[in-house]
Amino acid sequence: MNVLRTLPLIALAAMLSACAGKPVRDAAPVASATVVDTSPVVDIDHVPPADAAQPAAAAPAPAGAVPVEAADAAQDPVADSTEDDFDALYGSSTNTAADAAIYDPWEGFNRRVHRFNMAVDTAVARPLATAYTNVVPRFARTGVSNFFSNLRSPVTIANQLLQGRPDDAWNTLGRFLMNSTLGIGGLFDPASKARVDNRREDFGQTLGAWGWRQSRYVELPFFGPRTVRDVFGLAGDIPLSPIRTIEEDKVRIGLQGLQLVDTRAQLMALDDIRDSAVDEYALTRDAWLQRRNYQIQNDLRGKHERGGDEHDAPIPVDAMPMPNFGN
Repeated sequence: MNVLRTLPLIALAAMLSACAGKPVRDAAPVASATVVDTSPVVDIDHVPPADAAQPAAAAPAPAGAVPVEAADAAQDPVADSTEDDFDALYGSSTNTAADAAIYDPWEGFNRRVHRFNMAVDTAVARPLATAYTNVVPRFARTGVSNFFSNLRSPVTIANQLLQGRPDDAWNTLGRFLMNSTLGIGGLFDPASKARVDNRREDFGQTLGAWGWRQSRYVELPFFGPRTVRDVFGLAGDIPLSPIRTIEEDKVRIGLQGLQLVDTRAQLMALDDIRDSAVDEYALTRDAWLQRRNYQIQNDLRGKHERGGDEHDAPIPVDAMPMPNFGN
């Protein structure tokens, strides 16, 4: 019985040994059939045999079919919204329209004034701002910024009314009253904690909302970046400045000097970018004009953002130690 059981196993082993002795003639290399070398350099030592499997040619697309890339782009809402935002700012997505937004026919004069302003900044403004940030604690600097921001509320209220936005003017008035009382003269900002919008408007933006869209760029000594439209806007903001109504010269000039240092301290975050720029003048001009156009377009659309970017804010007119023409 044991012999009968082992006979099949012996026969199977004999068949396997016979098959192992026979050469395999027509088998194609597996690696050559499955791996396709897409590199431009041909290795002659690894050329696949002629009868190796080749990838099938792609079937031609039917007539009228839309490419996948084009279909994806047509269905991309983010790309469409980006195009719409750019068109709303500059009128078109072409380079010509973008270049038209940078209107600087007085570039030679502006560059000379910019060099003067940079010399004053390097010699006076930046050292004072650096010392201010090193000596004064952060919470105290925040209180100073809140104080001067609160003092700009009357200018914002007047311009919101001139732009036909009474609801925004009412909110700004409520913010001003809350910060002036509960915030101890504006040193603290309880209105922001109460989610009252903090918006800033000036007469230059009002002129833009009234139709003065494009205006040539000009840089003023000490005042820095402006447009001709914003220069005219200074005349509308000066009478509304609470600081300029102070009759005591020492108090007024002291507050104006502190406001200048506070404004310069807020710009210190951009010093590294400006110092490393190939053309610092062009960087300042382009960034300022694009930001200004964005603010005016928001006024036209009715999309009024909270707060704003202090780093792009120009030097306030009430911060300059000019004579008090009201007295």
